[in-house]
Parts: sequence; structure tokens; C-alpha cells
Amino acid sequence: MIVHGITPILNVSSIRASLEWFEGLGWRRCWTYNDSGMIEGARDVNEAGPANFAAVGSGAVEIFLCRDGQGSRGHMPREPGDEQTGGVWLSWWVGSPAEVDAAHARAVERGYVINWPPTDEPWGVRECRIVHPDGHTFRVSAAIRR
Repeated sequence: MIVHGITPILNVSSIRASLEWFEGLGWRRCWTYNDSGMIEGARDVNEAGPANFAAVGSGAVEIFLCRDGQGSRGHMPREPGDEQTGGVWLSWWVGSPAEVDAAHARAVERGYVINWPPTDEPWGVRECRIVHPDGHTFRVSAAIRR
């Protein structure tokens, strides 16, 4: 078997809030869905009600968002560096250490929870950790050119 892609699915408490959170970091909304089907224009609500499933994308990468299902949510870190949030952890690979710093700056500007500031790690990456409101942790990483 050869896998050609993976699309993580995150359990979120609010599709609208999650879409806005990802958009704040430069992701785009791809589509939204509720019990009546796809919602035109990827809006977060239509006459049939709010979206309960959605996708956000960055480049060729997508993440699915499921309201109140498909996995579990965590909680916010108790202190900087707390790794026991109970949410899903994902690594976002960007093109350069400068992009890690830029993602961190956008997150700080928007008041997002930063669990680890941009750091040159001994395993050869620059990395920061940004936490989604439902406790999912994103390691924004780039290789350090030596």
C-alpha cells in the first residue's frame, strides 16, 4: 500500500470560530457542509442552519473540521510548554525559519495561545507551537539550513 495523502479531522466546538481562527493564520476556507449538504460560498451558515463540517486549506494541504464529533478535543495549556492538553498535535511544515517567525507574529497579533515561542531545536528545525481554542496544538516548523 502507498498512501498519497492524509487529511486530519479535528473535533471542534464551533465551525465558525475555527474557520476564523485558521483564516487568522492565513489559511483559506475550502468548503462547508451541514445536514442539507454543501453550503454555497463556503459560508458558515445557511437557511438550513450552521455548518457542522468544513475544510480549511493552505497550499495543497487541507484539514477537516467536525463540530462535536470524529475524535476528541483537548483543553488549553495550563502553562507555557504544557504538552498534556489532550488535543490532537499536528506539524505544519513551512519553507523557512522566517515563515515560522511570521506565523508566530500573526498568532501573537491576534491574541492566540502560544505554547512555545520560535526556537531553534536540536533536531534541526525552528519551531513554535500555537494552540487552537479546542486544545489542538500546531507545531509550525521549518528546517534550519546549516
